[in-house]
Amino acid sequence: MTYTRIFADAAGESHLENVDAEMKPAGNASTMSELIAAKGVIFRETRSGEYLIDWHNAPRRQFVVNLSGEVEIEVSDGEVRRFGPGSILLAEDTTGKGHISRGVGTGERRTLFIPLSD
Repeated sequence: MTYTRIFADAAGESHLENVDAEMKPAGNASTMSELIAAKGVIFRETRSGEYLIDWHNAPRRQFVVNLSGEVEIEVSDGEVRRFGPGSILLAEDTTGKGHISRGVGTGERRTLFIPLSD
């Protein structure tokens, strides 16, 4: 399973990279990753056409799971990616130049935030 990681390098530039979670056989015709400790779950609904957060840092290390709607993320190295339903983003750019989040389309965006344990 692949997710996208957003992070800041030593110079503070933010970047996006694809990460393949290490999966191991788990029986019952499935594979599973190791447990990633989390603090809880936050539900969020956003009107996509009105959603724009200029340059900002992630408030904490967290997974962002997009359930419906789309968001466009721009990082300081200039890369822009769209994330739609089923996409998983690991936001780790708690320092540095941060990123821009833009709602795409006119539909509602539903998201799960899963803050990670430190």
